[in-house]
Amino acid sequence: MTLYAADTSDPEQARELSAGFSERLETSLSTFLAEQHEVISDIAPAAAEIVTAIEDLTRGGKRLRPLFAFWGYLGAGGDAQAADIVQAGAAIELFQAAALIHDDLIDRSDTRRGQPSMHRRFESMHRASGWHRDASRFGEAASILAGDLCLSLSEQLFATISPMVPEARTIFDRMRAQVMAGQYLDVLEESAGPSYGPAEAVKRARTIVRYKSAKYSVENPTLLGGALAGAPADLLDQYSRFALPLGEAFQLRDDVLGVFGDPAITGKPAGDDLREGKRTEIIAHALTLASEEDQVFIQSRLGADDLQEDEVKRMSALLESCGALGATEASIAELSEQGLSALEELTVAPLARHGLRTLGLAAIRRTS
Repeated sequence: MTLYAADTSDPEQARELSAGFSERLETSLSTFLAEQHEVISDIAPAAAEIVTAIEDLTRGGKRLRPLFAFWGYLGAGGDAQAADIVQAGAAIELFQAAALIHDDLIDRSDTRRGQPSMHRRFESMHRASGWHRDASRFGEAASILAGDLCLSLSEQLFATISPMVPEARTIFDRMRAQVMAGQYLDVLEESAGPSYGPAEAVKRARTIVRYKSAKYSVENPTLLGGALAGAPADLLDQYSRFALPLGEAFQLRDDVLGVFGDPAITGKPAGDDLREGKRTEIIAHALTLASEEDQVFIQSRLGADDLQEDEVKRMSALLESCGALGATEASIAELSEQGLSALEELTVAPLARHGLRTLGLAAIRRTS
C-alpha cells in the first residue's frame, strides 16, 4: 500500500492517521504489559504490583514521542498500517516511563501527572500495610526496580522488530546512552554547579537540555521512525535540523512550567523545580542577570532542604524581574523558529509535513 496516493496535506486525514496509530499503540502497549503481568505473577503474585504500577504510569498521555516516530516513518515512505512502527512507539513509551521513574526519584518529586510518583506510590503502600522497616527506603528501592524493568521491557519490545534496520538499532541505543549521560550531567550540575561559577552556566544548562531531554523527546523518535522506513542519510539530516531545536524548545518550555506552571494543569506544585534544585537555563540566566545579592540568594537557597514557601515565591519573582524568564522565552522563540523553518525544507509529502508541524507546535505551546 502506498501511503501518499495523493500529494495532500488534508488536516482531517492527518488527524485520522494519528488517531489510528495512537489506538494501535495503546492496544500494543496494554497487551504487552498484560503479558508481562502474567509472567511476573507466575513468579509470585505479590511481585506483579510492580507491573501494575507501570501499567498505571503508561496509560494514556499525549504520546508525542511515538507520534514523532510515526510521522518520521510516514515522511520516509513508511506504511501507516505497519506493525514495526507501533512496536517502536511502544518501546519508546516504556523507555520514557523508565526515565520518568528514575528522574522523579533523583529529584525527590512527590507527584507525576497529578498522581503520586512511583517511589511515593510504593512508600504509601508500605505505610498503609503497616510493614516493617523504613517506608521511604522501600519506595526508593521499588521505584529503581520498576524503572529498571521498564528499561528491560523497552529493549525486549524493540528487539521484536523484524527485520531490524541497523541504523534504527544504532539510533535507539544511542538515544538511551544520551539520556543517561544527560541525566548524570543534570545531577552533577546540581551538586557542582555553584563551584563552577556562572560564566558558562547557560552553555552547561543547554547541554543538559539537549542530551537529557531534547534528543529523546523529538529528534531521536523522528530519526528512528525515518530509519525504520529506510530514510536516506540526507533526509535524516533534515529531520535533525527540524527536530533538535524543537526538542530543545520543548524542554525549555518544561523548565518554565516547572517554575511558573499552573499546578491544576501540570500536576506538580508551582515552583517545584526550585525546591528540587534544578539548575535549568532560566536559573543560568539569572546567575548573570540578577543583582549580586540575588545571585547569592539563588546559589545558597536553590534546592535547600529547608527551602521555605516565601523563598520559593521570592525566587520565582526575581527570575521574572531580572529578565531570566524573558531570556528563556527568547530562546524558546528562536529555537522554535529554527525548527519550523527547517520543517519547510523537508523533502517529504505535505501530509507528513503537516503531521510533524502539528506535533511540533503542540510541543512548544504546551501548558503541562
